[in-house]
This record gives sequence, structure tokens and C-alpha cells, in this order.
Amino acid sequence: MMVNEDHVKTLDTQSTGLQEYINSPEKQKALYKRTLFVVSVSQIFGGAGLAAGVTVGALIAQQMLGTDAYAGVPTALFTLGSAGAAWLVGKLSQKKGRRAGLTTGFILGGIGAIGVIFSAILNSIFLLFLSLLVYGAGTATNLQARYAGTDLAKVKQRGTAISMAMVFTTFGAVAGPNLVDVMGNFALSIDIPALAGPFILAAAAYILAGLVFYIMLRPDPLLIAKAIEANKQESDTQKNLTSTEQSTNKKGVAVGATVMVLTQIVMVAIMTMTPVHMRHHGHELSEVGVVIGFHIGSMYLPSLFTGVLIDKIGRTAMTIASGVTLLLAGLVAAMAPSDSIVLLVVALSLLGLGWNLGLISGTAQIVDATEPLTRAKTQGTIDVLIALAGASGGALSGMVVAQSSYAVLSLSGGILSLILIPVIIWAYRSTNENKVKVGQGL
Repeated sequence: MMVNEDHVKTLDTQSTGLQEYINSPEKQKALYKRTLFVVSVSQIFGGAGLAAGVTVGALIAQQMLGTDAYAGVPTALFTLGSAGAAWLVGKLSQKKGRRAGLTTGFILGGIGAIGVIFSAILNSIFLLFLSLLVYGAGTATNLQARYAGTDLAKVKQRGTAISMAMVFTTFGAVAGPNLVDVMGNFALSIDIPALAGPFILAAAAYILAGLVFYIMLRPDPLLIAKAIEANKQESDTQKNLTSTEQSTNKKGVAVGATVMVLTQIVMVAIMTMTPVHMRHHGHELSEVGVVIGFHIGSMYLPSLFTGVLIDKIGRTAMTIASGVTLLLAGLVAAMAPSDSIVLLVVALSLLGLGWNLGLISGTAQIVDATEPLTRAKTQGTIDVLIALAGASGGALSGMVVAQSSYAVLSLSGGILSLILIPVIIWAYRSTNENKVKVGQGL
């Protein structure tokens, strides 16, 4: 395989210290561990920033517009914004490294959160929608941070690396919804609408996450991985064999993308309308925070075990488990009495778990199917699709509920998740038929 000249130029402009990492497996291992630590620290802040929009975004729009029909628009907007940001972060990471891409994305997310605060003060729906688009950059970056931990990971470490990056999101993501009342009261104390309070937390959290990457992610793991890959290609005398083994596995990319897109649609649609559904039936904002807190905790905390299971049991089995779990989530949400906090907690927890299984198994398949020299660009493109899927789920969820009910939405989402099973079985059979090596996609 020919080494892309742009990649070579990028690597040549980096510190001469790259060479010592290329020649030292011990240094590579140490940097891998350090990168996981840096990503984990940033994810604590990133999770807190993410939780604000999930918890009160729909409620702000509902309050400003005076109708439920467009309550899903905020989620759609910041998810749509995350699509553009995913492309930007992926492209910037490909050219300049993870540090540049992730820092930029989180800072933009913080700026968007500040814009939401001002929109609430001015009661400007236009500024709200514009700010939510920018705020979406934090959501995209929070997701793309999981890739940084895989840059120097071995094949059997990738699921674990992704899960380690995600599990620390739990701390911020669970704390965020449970600080809704606290931040609301703080906002009122400084003459800001209560629902804007969580976005004060989001602004600070996203900016801090960006600063963590800017200050601590040195040397850049993606640049090191690209340098190692370029060095291998230059020293390999069997060019044709190398090209065959390292070319992008398009089928693996397609399957991984499909898994993540479907899980995102189902999760975002049901999650978006749960706060609105609860408020309609007399639940307090603090109760909404509890349910969403359990949901977000279930999205990330199971990562303690998910990654290990994916590495040991396989991508296929865990993807099927994701589809079944999302189906159960939809069924429980659809059948739960409107006054039952316990069943809503169970439903949203299952929803979060199903998303977790699908996201990590799909991400692992994407990493397996790509090579370091083009990986970040491909990952950014995939995350654009994920974001657009979430935007669609968020936008349509309000309309579905307005025309039918929350139960219909939940049941439809559960049924949609079953598509994961035939997709992954088809990919598994196709892979076996073509005798693709174990671990390259499934």
C-alpha cells in the first residue's frame, strides 16, 4: 500500500519523539494507558454536559412554544448539530490528531450551552434553536472521545478500551440530571429561568472537558498510531500482501454503522419523549431527573463489563443482545402505568443498556474494519450518520406521540430494534462464507 503523502507530511511536522514510540512497545503500552486515563477524566465532564440537554431540552421548547408537537425538536437540533460537529471533529482529528479535534468539539459545545442560557433569558426561540445546533458539538465530541482509547489498543483490547472511555461518562451523566433542581434554584437566584440552570453546568463541563484534552493529551495517540503504521508500510517488502490485509473492510464498516444507527434511533426517540410524558402525568422535575439519571447511568455504567464481554464473547452475540434488550425496553415503557416511576426507571434503564451494547459492539466493528491512516475520517463519517439518525428519532418522536401516544412510540421503537438481529446474522454468515479472519469485523 502506498503511504498517503498528506499523512507523511503531517507526521514529519511532529516532534522527533515519535520515533522512540515507534521503536518501543513499552512506550506504546504506557501511552495507551495514559490515553485511557485522559479520556476517562474528560468523559466525567463530558457526561455532565451531555445530561443537560437530554433532561430539560424538550421542556424548554415546550415552555416557549406552548405545544408538545415540537417538543422533540431540541433533541433533533442538537443531534443534527452533532452530525456536523462529528464530521468536523473527525476531519480535524485525521489531519491534526485527536487532541485538536476533541478540544475544538468540546469548546464549541460549551459555547452552545451558553447560547441556550441567553435564549432562555431573552425568550428567543430562534436563539434557542441556533444554540442547540452548536451545543450538539459537545454530544458528538463526547461520543468520538471513545475512539481515542482504541488508537493504540490491540484487537482483543478494543472493546475494553471503548468501555473504559465510556464508563467514566457515568459519573457526570448521572450527576447532571440529579442536579436539575440545584442548578434550577441557582439559576433563579441570579435571575435566570430555572430550566436554563442545567445548561450553566453544561457550559462549564464541556469547556473543562476540552481543556483536559488540550493540556493532557500529549503525545497524541492517533499521530503515534499513524506513525507506527507508516513505518510498518515503509519497512514491509511484501507491499501487495500488506495492502490486502490492511485495506478497509467495507462490509465490516457497513454492519458496524447499521448497528449504531438503529440503536441510536430507538434510544433517542423514546428518551426524548419520556420527560414530556412524565410531566403530562403530574411528575415533578426532580422525578424526571431520577428517571433520566438511571437511563444515562445505564447507557454508560455497564461499560465496566460490556467491553470485556464483547472482546471475549464476540461482536455478534452482543449485538443480538442489544436488539433483545431494546425490545424489552420498548415493551416495558409501553405497558408501564403513567404514575409508575419504578417501571419507567426499569424501561429507561433497559433502553440505556441496549444502547450501550449496540454502541460498543458497533464501534468495535468499525475499529476492526479500518486502518490507522484513514480511521479518524471514517469514524467521523459514521458518527455523522449516527447523529442524523438521532436527529430523525428526536424530531419524529414528538409527532408520533402527538398523533398517537407514548405507548405507541415505545412499542414501535422496540420492534424496530429487532432489525439488528437479521442484519448481524447475515453479516456473520457472509463473513464465514468469505473466510474473513476472526476479529476483523465480527
